[in-house]
Amino acid sequence: MTSVPGRAVPDPHLALVRPVGPPRTAGCEGCLRLGTPWVHLRQCLTCGEVVCCDSSPMRHARAHAATTRHVVVRSIEPGESWRWCYADEQFV
Repeated sequence: MTSVPGRAVPDPHLALVRPVGPPRTAGCEGCLRLGTPWVHLRQCLTCGEVVCCDSSPMRHARAHAATTRHVVVRSIEPGESWRWCYADEQFV
C-alpha cells in the first residue's frame, strides 16, 4: 500500500497481477540459460517467469521488470509470502 496522509491507497501496479500458477522451474530461468548462479528466487506475478533477486549477480527480476513492465513479483523462497513492486520500490 502507498501511504497518503489520512488513508492508505492500493498500489496501482497490483492491477498487473494475474493468476500465474506454481513456479515452472526450480531456478532462475535466465540464470539457467546462462549457467550463472542465483541467490534467491522471485516469480513475476504478470507472466509467471522465475527470476533471481537483486542480491544475485544477474539481477534478472529487476531486469525483467524494466524490460517488460511486469513490476510486481513474489518471493518463492520457503517460508516467505511477500510481494514487491519494482516501480514503486515497496512491498505490496
